[in-house]
Amino acid sequence: MTESIPDLSREPKHRAYPQLFAYIVGTLTGIDDDITGMATMSAMIHHSLRHLWTGFYRVVAPDLLRVGPYQGSLGCLEIAFGRGVCGTAAAERRTIVVPDVSRFPGHITCDARAKSEVVVPVFDRAGALLGVLDIDSDRRAAFDQLDADGLERIVRWFAGEGRG
Repeated sequence: MTESIPDLSREPKHRAYPQLFAYIVGTLTGIDDDITGMATMSAMIHHSLRHLWTGFYRVVAPDLLRVGPYQGSLGCLEIAFGRGVCGTAAAERRTIVVPDVSRFPGHITCDARAKSEVVVPVFDRAGALLGVLDIDSDRRAAFDQLDADGLERIVRWFAGEGRG
């Protein structure tokens, strides 16, 4: 296992995400524990790309997300489906990129420093929603389609055949 997390924050996104993906695959291949995977991916994504908050909200009831493994300041403990960016992404089962969280109707402020956000739903092999990957930045418009595509690839691998 690699001993340190590479700093990819200065790399162009089209180069950073393939490197991050390879690093995650190299580290987690053969690990089939969801919590271990979420914790490790949170640390790797957070520290390699230097985000404000990076983590997972897990589905714990039919319409409820609860904070899971994460890096950063305190997260919201529970989020109902349909509330905020995470709850909306879970309810609609789609990735949401928010350039300015102050303009997202019903945004839930867990950390006042957050200015932009990307949330990616995580599905298991059968297509059931496991949770969402939530990433916040202290910069407006920090996320775009390259982030959405790169993170979707990572969570597809995580939930798919590649791990266990």
